[in-house]
Amino acid sequence: MLLRRKIRRDSVSVAGLSIFDPVHLGVYEDGYRADIELIYRQIILGGEPGAGKSGTLNNVVAHGALSPDVSLWLLDGKQVELGLWREVADVFVGPDIDYALTVLEHLQSEMDRRYAELERVRRRKIEATDPIDVIMLVIDELALFSATMGSKEQQEQFVRLLRDLVARGRAAGVIVVAATQRPSADIIPTSLRDLFGYRLAFRCTTDSSSDIILGRGWSSLGYNAATIGPNERGVGYLLAEGDTPRRMKSAYLTDAHIYALVEHAQEIRTRNAA
Repeated sequence: MLLRRKIRRDSVSVAGLSIFDPVHLGVYEDGYRADIELIYRQIILGGEPGAGKSGTLNNVVAHGALSPDVSLWLLDGKQVELGLWREVADVFVGPDIDYALTVLEHLQSEMDRRYAELERVRRRKIEATDPIDVIMLVIDELALFSATMGSKEQQEQFVRLLRDLVARGRAAGVIVVAATQRPSADIIPTSLRDLFGYRLAFRCTTDSSSDIILGRGWSSLGYNAATIGPNERGVGYLLAEGDTPRRMKSAYLTDAHIYALVEHAQEIRTRNAA
């Protein structure tokens, strides 16, 4: 569900956060906090280069890093966007399609193993009290893996594996966070986009690109990311499950903020592992 809260001072306890806590993305234009419950859900972000997509991506990764009940699996074809979080990631993949496919196959096997265990104990999903980490798979620049690197067969295999993880992963504790600066139908097929419960569109070059992220027809109803000004970095339309897109401004983390958060996350994870 989408949470509506007035802005307040944020803090992270010495015990850290939890993936079962709301994830803070920024603020809506009416002053309410843009918080989402990401557990049992997936999110896709898109927009032209420089629109602010990476800022929101870092907010989500920061929450995962500060949550000792999260295992971070990061795929970054450019290496530099998610690379700052590398020290707290359990898995990090750079511009290597072979390794990326191996990681997705391993995650698919882990998902199947978890479902087998849930069936054995007659449960439908993992809970906060289960002694198992939620896996947050974060993919920055989806197009590099699905349409640029490797052979056509490898690209198609990547999309097939990703679609399965998005479709079946939620109840097994697999959260997919995907981002692209090329919101087009060949990068984000409708069959894949519609599996994401949350969709966030930053400035796009065309109405159709905005609809690729949010869903067909939203631009004609006035929810059009192509109308966001070029200087409105970090502004986008957030669509939650069964809701209407809402205009929001993403919170921004500088490199210095991220380095400090990585250090704090390492302390939290070390303390919880002891």
